[in-house]
Amino acid sequence: MSSTHHSHLNKVTLGGLIVTLGIIYGDIGTSPLYVMKAIVGKQAIDHDVVLGAISCIFWTLTLQTTFKYVILTLRADNKGEGGIFSLYTLVKKLKKKWLIVPAIIGGSALLADGIITPPISVSSAVEGLKTYNPELNTIPIVIGILFLLFFIQRFGTKFIGKFFGPMMLLWFGMLGILGGAHLIGNLEILKAFNPYYAFHLLQVHHEGFYVLGYVFLCTTGAEALYSDLGHCGIKNIRISWIFVKAMLVLNYFGQGAYLISHQGSTLTDLSGNPGNPGNPFYLVMPEWFLPFGIAIATASAVIASQALISGSFTLISEAMRLNFWPKVRVKYPTELKGQLYIPSINWLLFIGCVFIVLHFEESGNMEAAYGLAIVLCMIMTTILLGFFMVLKRYNPVLIVFVLLLYLSIEISFFLANIEKFSHGGYVSVFIAGFLAFVMVIWFTAKKIRKDYTEFVKLDAFKTVISELSNDLSIPKYATHLVYMTNASHGDEIESKIVYSILQKRPKRADIYWFVHVNVTDEPYEMEYRVREVVKDDIIRVDFYLGFRVAPRINLLFKKVVQDMVKNGEVDITSRYESLNRNNVIGDFKFVLIEKFLSYDNDFPWYERIILDLYYLLKKISLSEEAAFGLDSSSVKVEQYPIVIHPPDEINLHRINERKSHQ
Repeated sequence: MSSTHHSHLNKVTLGGLIVTLGIIYGDIGTSPLYVMKAIVGKQAIDHDVVLGAISCIFWTLTLQTTFKYVILTLRADNKGEGGIFSLYTLVKKLKKKWLIVPAIIGGSALLADGIITPPISVSSAVEGLKTYNPELNTIPIVIGILFLLFFIQRFGTKFIGKFFGPMMLLWFGMLGILGGAHLIGNLEILKAFNPYYAFHLLQVHHEGFYVLGYVFLCTTGAEALYSDLGHCGIKNIRISWIFVKAMLVLNYFGQGAYLISHQGSTLTDLSGNPGNPGNPFYLVMPEWFLPFGIAIATASAVIASQALISGSFTLISEAMRLNFWPKVRVKYPTELKGQLYIPSINWLLFIGCVFIVLHFEESGNMEAAYGLAIVLCMIMTTILLGFFMVLKRYNPVLIVFVLLLYLSIEISFFLANIEKFSHGGYVSVFIAGFLAFVMVIWFTAKKIRKDYTEFVKLDAFKTVISELSNDLSIPKYATHLVYMTNASHGDEIESKIVYSILQKRPKRADIYWFVHVNVTDEPYEMEYRVREVVKDDIIRVDFYLGFRVAPRINLLFKKVVQDMVKNGEVDITSRYESLNRNNVIGDFKFVLIEKFLSYDNDFPWYERIILDLYYLLKKISLSEEAAFGLDSSSVKVEQYPIVIHPPDEINLHRINERKSHQ
């Protein structure tokens, strides 16, 4: 990312703070919709449980969100960009190969969270309508809202994004006012600031550890907060968090004060209708305000879902660049930096959300599935954060303290959430596990293929290629012949490219171009280098693109050629006499070589399984030419066999004359 853009993100303005509210805090901001409802459940309201739970919520928001994420983790920015994959690209420099494990688990868990958050947020908001009609079936309404939300993704969020900030400002203002109004009537809840009540709940009360699993829901948006760092900047996030946390604490304490004043009752009793399970979030509202509260809550839930959907697109885009995910089509609906639309992921998320809604039916049932995946993501972030602190040479005592503190907190949350596994937690674990499985297969297969790719020195073939270029006895294949190469060393090339040029069908061209793409650790780097291997015959172009830059090679390569023509480094006019006289630009032909598994292989069974699964995924993923953004009319795709482990010498003997049977 350019330093200008980076410094722009560090400017603090009122507009920037309001935009931050809309983009960053949707997920964590809508948690009051369901946290206290999940904690109380169907049990009678218990004074100690409510007081202890509110204390746990306050200290979780303080230790987990404020200290770990807002203060500490936001320091781990990669040129202004955040998220678990950005953090991984930073710690990769330590050359510890196993760090890919927490990166993949964390990324998969965050994607799983993106499937569960929209249904639980929208369902919790819409279920406020049951106050008026307890028999109302909210499932069609929830699915309808989710469909509209996913449908508008194709148009980008530039227009509706303008309303996100003001809407969330209204939402947080509402949270603070509603909570504050009940807090004034019952100041006893202020005891919850004392961590004693949190420890007392966990140590003495038999429900304490079970409650902890639901307390964790108050901080689930913290990971998304870090992922969206690049959209708003560190200072805007930190300053706006002061307001956000104050409003969240006011609302939680207000809900707690209301519940304590109704000790012994159940939420169903308080709702006044046996068919309505009741939600403390709506119970604290005056009756005249309920329609407005439901409308504002639904709009805020949609905004929270939008942020997670956009975050999922960014996460998949990064995963593709890091070789963690199959190539899929990426669209750019607006000119806003970093705004993506990935159709396949969009509709997969929608199908996942509909499955969650139909499977669990009510938000109360979804609470069990929520939290288990995201706590895994937080544990993985803590591990990577520890290595980031090592990389930045933090005080070793501080590193050990941070790791022990947060791993103990998060492992406690994980163990508490495990209780919910059989009640729905298995859904989020299955989704995260499936996503991690795809990432592992794709990354491992890419590594196997790379390990067995044969590279040769270009110097050994430049003479024959140069002579081929001038051999008039061979029909010309193209004026400019462009090969995509995986050879990271400028003096090397894959043997399959040499085979394609010289043997498959000798391809005479005036100029041979070899193009290589390096994915760099800086998110938005866009640079290139040109090396003329043989004057007017062989040119190599190396692109250095950040892990958040789409490799649109067609556009980038055109720009390189334009620069070279402008500098007088290359003549791209057609070499055909008639066309040359009329200054017609020569044709460019791209050749992509796709590998397929040869039957002439003898390699370990696990590699065979991984490669078979890889090729299965490849069939349903984007083609190479589409992934590189190449115009299909100018692309030739060739098949090349992979012979990874040639079989041992075949014991076959020639005989001069077939012996006749006696």
